[in-house]
Amino acid sequence: MRLTTRSEYALIAVIDLAVAADEGPVSTRDIADRREIPLKFLEQIMHALRQEGIVTSIRGAHGGFVLSKDAREITVLDVVEAVEGPLTPTVCDAAKEGTSSGGCSKQSSCAAAHVWIKASAALRDEFSSITLDQLATNQKSFDVNVQH
Repeated sequence: MRLTTRSEYALIAVIDLAVAADEGPVSTRDIADRREIPLKFLEQIMHALRQEGIVTSIRGAHGGFVLSKDAREITVLDVVEAVEGPLTPTVCDAAKEGTSSGGCSKQSSCAAAHVWIKASAALRDEFSSITLDQLATNQKSFDVNVQH
């Protein structure tokens, strides 16, 4: 898994949903317009987030998307892994995790392997320690400042 624009946009979109949680469903178009995300790309991302249980789609004239659970229960790691797959940023991690990508056969004799594994663990720890609720609180402050 690599961190891509897909995970960046997914996180921005779910933060938008967390900010608007009290307002009901939010349309993909509204998120795309407000956060400057290409609509077609966002539709694909929202589909993946829905499949992974991060968001729920609501049909109808006033439909859109809502978070599937409380924003305090969803972490950055949940969102990133929903759209990118398991967070194993290096070949060393893939070998450690025993993933199907095969990993690196030189891990046991490579001085760099420890660095990559340690960095990956730090990234996982950071991503799993931050919730959407925390980010939504920050986003509300930014949004108020932009409007003034």
